[in-house]
Amino acid sequence: MRVYFLIDPYNEPQLSIKLCEHKAMQIFSFVIVITNFLFFCSGFSNFVDTITRSQNISDGTTLASRDGSFELGFFSPGSSTNRYLGIWHKNIPVKTVVWVANRRNPIKDLSGVLMVNGSGNLVLLYQNGSVVWWANSTKEARNPIVQLLDSGNLVLRDEKEENPENCLWQSFDYPSDTLLPGMKLGWDFRTGLERRLSAWKSSDDPSPGDLSFGIEPHNYPDCVMKKGSKNYFRTGPWNGLHWSGSPALKGTQIFNISFVSNKDEVYLIYHPIKKSLISRGVLNQTVNFYQLYIWMENVQTWSGFAPLPRENDCDMYNYCGANGNCVRGEFPVCQCLQGFKPKSNDSSNPESWSQGCLRSTKLSCQDKHRDGFLKVGGLKLPDTMHTWLNTSLNLEQCRAACLSNCACMAYTNSDIRGRGSGCAIWFGDLLDIRKLTHNEQDLYIRMPASELEVINHQKTTVIVIVIAVAAIAVVIGMLLVAYCIRKSRTNFREKMENDVILDQNTEGQTEDLELPLFDLSTVTDATDNFSGNNKLGEGGFGPVFRGTLKDGREIAVKRLARSSGQGLNEFKNEVILIAKLQHRNLVRLLGCCIQGEEKMLIYEYMPNRSMDFFIFDQKRAKVLGWSMRFHIICGIARGLLYLHEDSRLRIIHRDLKASNVLLDSNMNPKISDFGMARICGEDQTEGNTNRVVGTYGYMAPEYAIHGLFSVKSDVFSFGVLLLEILSGKKSRGFFDSSQSLNLIGHAWKLWREGRPLELIDTCLGDDSCPQLPQIIRCVHISLLCVQQHPEDRPNMSSVVTMLSSESSLPEPKEPGFHVGNKSLPVEYSSSSKQQSSSRNEISISLLEGR
Repeated sequence: MRVYFLIDPYNEPQLSIKLCEHKAMQIFSFVIVITNFLFFCSGFSNFVDTITRSQNISDGTTLASRDGSFELGFFSPGSSTNRYLGIWHKNIPVKTVVWVANRRNPIKDLSGVLMVNGSGNLVLLYQNGSVVWWANSTKEARNPIVQLLDSGNLVLRDEKEENPENCLWQSFDYPSDTLLPGMKLGWDFRTGLERRLSAWKSSDDPSPGDLSFGIEPHNYPDCVMKKGSKNYFRTGPWNGLHWSGSPALKGTQIFNISFVSNKDEVYLIYHPIKKSLISRGVLNQTVNFYQLYIWMENVQTWSGFAPLPRENDCDMYNYCGANGNCVRGEFPVCQCLQGFKPKSNDSSNPESWSQGCLRSTKLSCQDKHRDGFLKVGGLKLPDTMHTWLNTSLNLEQCRAACLSNCACMAYTNSDIRGRGSGCAIWFGDLLDIRKLTHNEQDLYIRMPASELEVINHQKTTVIVIVIAVAAIAVVIGMLLVAYCIRKSRTNFREKMENDVILDQNTEGQTEDLELPLFDLSTVTDATDNFSGNNKLGEGGFGPVFRGTLKDGREIAVKRLARSSGQGLNEFKNEVILIAKLQHRNLVRLLGCCIQGEEKMLIYEYMPNRSMDFFIFDQKRAKVLGWSMRFHIICGIARGLLYLHEDSRLRIIHRDLKASNVLLDSNMNPKISDFGMARICGEDQTEGNTNRVVGTYGYMAPEYAIHGLFSVKSDVFSFGVLLLEILSGKKSRGFFDSSQSLNLIGHAWKLWREGRPLELIDTCLGDDSCPQLPQIIRCVHISLLCVQQHPEDRPNMSSVVTMLSSESSLPEPKEPGFHVGNKSLPVEYSSSSKQQSSSRNEISISLLEGR
């Protein structure tokens, strides 16, 4: 009698222990052999493009696309003896692998079997039936089939579905190192799916190296190659014809390259104009570049062209530093843009070049009407991380928008086709600029008038001087008109900026809010005079009402209660903060209303209410399957990352909780309620306060006890929220009296005892079984976030990376506040709690729907 540890292929990846006879192994092998034999005898060959639940692919047999272009099977790369399941070109003599399933988990022998299991999922088994890889399909098909399409795309779909593109899972969504025609590279915001290339470690090892290539979904999207977590090369944003810094990727007589960006997805895709042309794009770790290849039939080899980056320093990301222009072939190769001077005076030392440049004359926001713009052509557009995009504005409107915002440093048309259209605006330093040989797009860089005069003085003709003076006159005229239009808002803006909470550090910058002001009559009409039928809820700030504007837009009106002791400072704080923040995972402020004693904030309406409405209700929680919950988790993480690192201001939220995460019509998460948020300086990551505000159960120990808040205290709150999403239990409501444990302590106990699955919400059911490794990984990440000491917790950029990768994670240390109420510190249980927590515990989401 022997004990075997088997993974049940019909309920992967749960580990079950089965006591069986020695002959069980022989029976399993016999069944696989007989199945393969019957499958082969029934007509299976290299020209069959599908398998069903009763069939499989074992090592030595293959599956071919209908037209014979691609083949699926097992292979060993290079000199390696490991076996991988992959797809390669079938109709060329050089075996070229374009996709690998088990990149991280090679099979050591010839026992690999690909099959559709009893749950309708595609799984790769080996030896005694252990699962080495599975397709993460979102739904279960009644009659599942696996089909290799002529495009090279492996799809899992329902047999009755006639359109093979309507699939439950496809390999095109999980690329390896190769981009094929018709494959999307980018993001699907509806599901949170990122399609990103990752290079093979070597020709013998297809596991992901540290070189990756994909689209960064900034407001103005950019295509970026990374080495690890650092940017290595950037193509420049799409300008309507091609990537602004990579004209070699422009559509030619060989390829059509398209770029799509909307609220649902952002991606690039290419197609050869001649359909018979065999092509591929490959990311290569050995040479550190991405290159397009065409199969040359006459010489029977691949021919590569347009490598990115090219072999010169100027293509390396931000080689010349902030505001530096890399000019290939000149010395020094790094030069400053006009109006800027080097940070280092040692131009002969190449190491000093990357230090970048400073403005020769600082901008003065106190006298904005004296600013102008320097038109510079033939540049690769700067890094778009800190940008704003509006595709409906023309160039003149774009100029006015930039000039009205003190933080705006440059602008351009986002689309250069025809006369040009759209508006892209840059904030802060201009990074990763290089000189191009062609001049298709102009960048308008903001300059103080004195600097413009110096630059213009260098011109030798009177005509140029006259044009410059006329341009300044136009700018002044536009500003005068804008000043008259906005005169009614001036007193409010000045009051808001002067009264902002004193301990917030904005580094002396006061920016125009550019926030629409709503008339009281407009808001009254929209809410039916604040009818009780339109009331969504009420918190410490005051009541919240649903409304509909005359143009049909639905809004949520947050009305400051006259008796509120909380509201005035929080109102000012929220207006100033949210007006400056733009991210798909932050709630959008549409405007405000200030009239008499009335003070109101007008937000976009969130029809699906807030997270707590779903996860803490047994019936409604079933709506949120694991895929949706993971989508929400990733969205919250990206929103916090933006606040901490990617926004123009470093924001610490201080009150992240389930009721402050709202859900739009597509269940996309939106972080809300910035009334308690703090602004930190560019180099500041923490602060302290004598006024502890927030919600007990989500606050980090160092904040609740000592008033020390930081980005790491937000990370702690995120970890608690992650545990709630995983378990479906409230952090504060859960209390294990037998162990004196709260939710954090309960999760920690189960983790230490090797029973993390017992934490998972029972509402997730059996459908979550294929995602169990991902779920357990999220439990692991949550415990890393709630560790006792702030320095042990990861930052949000690391959390986002952990969620999107399969890399190994460090073991978590003991969490903070992991026992029950007995651990409540004396300091917090007195005045601090009375000042803040009691008020917030009864608050509800301010924008939730009915």
